[in-house]
Amino acid sequence: MDWSAYAAFLGLATLLVLVPGADFAVVTRNALVGGRGRGWWSAVGVTTSNLVQGGAAAAGLAAVIVRIEPLFQAIRWAGIAYLAWLAVQALRSAIRGQYPAAPDPRASSGQAFAGWRQGFLSNITNPKVLVLYLSVLPQFLTAESSIGDSLVLAYTVAVLGGLWLLVLLVFVHRVRAWLERRRVRRALDGVTGTALLGFGAALALEA
Repeated sequence: MDWSAYAAFLGLATLLVLVPGADFAVVTRNALVGGRGRGWWSAVGVTTSNLVQGGAAAAGLAAVIVRIEPLFQAIRWAGIAYLAWLAVQALRSAIRGQYPAAPDPRASSGQAFAGWRQGFLSNITNPKVLVLYLSVLPQFLTAESSIGDSLVLAYTVAVLGGLWLLVLLVFVHRVRAWLERRRVRRALDGVTGTALLGFGAALALEA
């Protein structure tokens, strides 16, 4: 692998990872709803999905999925529906304004799985992630590049995304006392629900 090209890719991948998206909203809300443990598992779910999609892109499976229109559209609309469902949950919480006592920061098995599931599903059903891998990775590969080179690039994105979400969780934990105020929670749920609806609408409006 050309390490100068890898350095350029690393810079671009870092910028792409820092752009807030649905994963950002899902992980933040899980941390507030279920505590640091559930937020952590939500981040693990997102990272697991990135590893799966990155591996699929490196192996060429992602290109096949994108070319099979019915399959691609099924994934796309599943993602739209799931984001809409998460948005409704957040907006309903904002309207009700009823929040239980702060949860134990150690997630129970049920909380852990719920966090992982939401993180994984919100990412795996987002076809824009596959398209991102397919459009960006080839720009940094040559005819001599191996599948190992492709995996290094794909997993770099997954690792950077996971690290960014962990930084986000540390920040959320630090300001948790402020974030748990009822007025702040309602505002955050309202913003999160609106943002998730926006992400879903953007997917729905794409040709």
